[in-house]
Amino acid sequence: MKIDLTVAGYIFYENKVLLIQHKKSKLWLPVGGHISKNEIPDSAMIRKAKEEVGLEIKILNMVGVSQKGNIVQQLAVPFYANIHNVGNHNHYCLFYICESNSRKTILEEKEIMNSKWFSVEKLFERRIPIDVRSIGLLAFKKYGEIKIK
Repeated sequence: MKIDLTVAGYIFYENKVLLIQHKKSKLWLPVGGHISKNEIPDSAMIRKAKEEVGLEIKILNMVGVSQKGNIVQQLAVPFYANIHNVGNHNHYCLFYICESNSRKTILEEKEIMNSKWFSVEKLFERRIPIDVRSIGLLAFKKYGEIKIK
């Protein structure tokens, strides 16, 4: 089965996480999508946030290593990764914890039906798929750890 490389971001603002309702699947999902050829995952995540919801984001799960030797660029470390099925193929997805400096979204109307900021409690609504909820709960935990540092 075909596997595409993808990214997804649990984007936080004022201790709420943004989910979008995708037109094709009708599911509530984190922002994200395919990594383009010759694109690094960090750039793909930043691009997808801008394209899908009009947000400028910062990826938070960075590891501080001295940029010496052959290191050209340091990249964020995903807090989670999985392979999930999207019908006729699978996605290998890298998940990131991100932060926005605004809650105002501008939806890309060809793909996105709706967006909403969810508190941790609201992730338990029936409309939220169980995998999105489980990963979202882990994202809230990791986000809290990052903010404490």
